[in-house]
Amino acid sequence: MLAPSIVNISSSLVYRKLFSVGKNTCKFYSSQMSPRICIVGSGPAGFYAAQHLLKALPNAVIDMYEKLPVPFGLVRYGVAPDHPEVKNVINSFTKTASHSNFNFVGNVNLGVDVLFRDLKNAYHGIVLAYGCSEEKKLGIKGEDKTLSARRFVGWYNGLPDDKDLKINLDSEEVLIIGQGNVAIDVARIILTPLDILKKTDITAYALEILSKSKVKKVNLVGRRGPLQVAFTIKEFREMTKLPGVNTLIKPSDLAGLEDILPDLPRPRKRLTELLLKTAQCEQSGDGKVFCPSFFLKPYEIVFDNNIKGVKFNLNVVKDNLKGIVESTNNFKEIPCNMCISSVGYKGVKIDSDVPFNDETGTVNTQLGVQVVSFEGWRKIDKVEIEKGEKVGKPREKIVDIEEMLKIGGE
Repeated sequence: MLAPSIVNISSSLVYRKLFSVGKNTCKFYSSQMSPRICIVGSGPAGFYAAQHLLKALPNAVIDMYEKLPVPFGLVRYGVAPDHPEVKNVINSFTKTASHSNFNFVGNVNLGVDVLFRDLKNAYHGIVLAYGCSEEKKLGIKGEDKTLSARRFVGWYNGLPDDKDLKINLDSEEVLIIGQGNVAIDVARIILTPLDILKKTDITAYALEILSKSKVKKVNLVGRRGPLQVAFTIKEFREMTKLPGVNTLIKPSDLAGLEDILPDLPRPRKRLTELLLKTAQCEQSGDGKVFCPSFFLKPYEIVFDNNIKGVKFNLNVVKDNLKGIVESTNNFKEIPCNMCISSVGYKGVKIDSDVPFNDETGTVNTQLGVQVVSFEGWRKIDKVEIEKGEKVGKPREKIVDIEEMLKIGGE
């Protein structure tokens, strides 16, 4: 059995990493071999990996392991129910799953039902594409009183682990910390009229809770400025057009942005123009409110038996374009009875034998060996030539491996 190659794939980097892996794999195997490849995780990253591998290695046999009995990961459990068009990618994934060399193995959990060492003994290659299931922490007092956006999304999308989550929408104000697409999805679901949600595949229990909601205002809070929001223009435009909802932005939060609009990349420029336009629009006096707020760094969750609000440090801008801010000694408290944290996620070590970096929350590829890419070699090459020029030679070769790794390692 050949030593297995191990690849860790995150959804956001799937294309760049897969094409690299595919080329290397093609060189590694002869056309007569039938490499057996294991993919752990059946979300978008896993299926895109399978698609590329089957194209690059037509005789490969691929087994895809999934801890749930059903496939598609975030497409099924992460995409907002009012965005059905995004789920159309399931058709492509289903075609891949119908390939004669593809096997879906559901209800098998890595680290519980099968061990990583068993996979290494059984396959030529292993792709770890099981996603990030742990929230990044705010690191503030009272954080345990907040609700994870990841779990809230799982709750309304029917993720079995989150089906029994207790959601209380009896208060008028909800505060979301974070300004990415997940945060804005959560805000939209809370504020969307029930007649619209009834036509989606949202879970029945979530629909029942939302039908009794007393929420009138959702604050979406970020520690940096409008130029650093991570949500897309499509997501924000949807909020501005949501029936019965006013989008309120303080014009002072957007001060100076008009002057730097010409210097912005086109996607950021279009989004910033929409933010400016929204801040200048007159809003009706009735209806629910969606309120993006900026330059507020979470300081502590204020609570006794229940959450009463969130206390923030007021940040001042040092560099608008780069998003550099500095905290002051001034504070602001925003009242709310429900606080949802949406500041990103990280991977977890699901098997003791998986080479894992706990600090970064990522799997170490090449089994923890420091890797030098060809780009790393270019750095070494440049230093050698520079050293050679100083003594009148074409290059001065570096002979110490530690020095090479320091210059060109990743």
